[in-house]
Amino acid sequence: MDMDLDGRLICIFGGGGFLGRYVAQALLARGARLRIAERNIKNAMHIKPLGNLGQTQFASADITKPESVAHAVHGCDGVINLVGILNGNFERVHVEGARNVAQAAARAGCRTLLHLSAIGADTDSPSRYGRSKGDGEQAVLKAFPDAIIFRPSIIFGREDQFINRFAAMIQMLPAVPVIGSNTKFQPVFAGDVADAAAEAMSDPELYAGQTFELGGPEVISMGDLYRRIASMTGRERVFVDIPDFAARLLAALPGTPITSDQYKMLQKDNVVAAGAKGLDAFGVAPTPLAAVARGWMEKYTNHGRFGARAKAS
Repeated sequence: MDMDLDGRLICIFGGGGFLGRYVAQALLARGARLRIAERNIKNAMHIKPLGNLGQTQFASADITKPESVAHAVHGCDGVINLVGILNGNFERVHVEGARNVAQAAARAGCRTLLHLSAIGADTDSPSRYGRSKGDGEQAVLKAFPDAIIFRPSIIFGREDQFINRFAAMIQMLPAVPVIGSNTKFQPVFAGDVADAAAEAMSDPELYAGQTFELGGPEVISMGDLYRRIASMTGRERVFVDIPDFAARLLAALPGTPITSDQYKMLQKDNVVAAGAKGLDAFGVAPTPLAAVARGWMEKYTNHGRFGARAKAS
């Protein structure tokens, strides 16, 4: 394993989250020292055992509060911002928060800034999420022109909020409603995003100021993804495609599983754009969903993993 980040101090905002764990592990393996910045440091303590003694430190920081951000990036060689939300005040987190991080990194003289955006980031997007991600990218590049921007499709991994949510739904319901059945995704493994991030931090001049769209090896529709998960967990299910007009009505109601903003996002495929630079720029071969999902899908099978084993024998 390359130790090309040996001793460099990298601050990860949102380092205690789902993707943060993978990014931290990839950076620690290359010898980096980490400062995990979280609003609540308790949420990040599981990162400490991943490194050697003294390799990880913690900072209490909220990206919407510039003073706390400046304190967290002080003395760092590189900064990574993984903070994002799926509902709430998008402008405050994705635009103002992202700007705060970029400005602080620039003022502190940090060599590298990696900013996590998303496929669909567009200042003209019909969804507030997509628009805020687009505005956030612009705010970041204005403050830190050499920033490296990652736009992943849906990120999957053992602790994700995407595949697990569908698997739990399929486990509970005999008939499963599917919204946006034809919308296409290109799910990317969290470990691959992390490897690309570690590579970007190791050789920042090579990637400076560029945007990369990260997708997995296959494009799959929402409907097919549900069917794939049912098959992995050995469950026969009826899938009911919710017609567009009904989905739109549902999204407008409070307390339903989909918001009107998420409905707008489902109107457009979430796949890597033709000709976009992606994982291959970092020498990362994309991991298929089936290669890693089976291990954690077992808990959703009948009788858990013992049932899965009995069926397989």
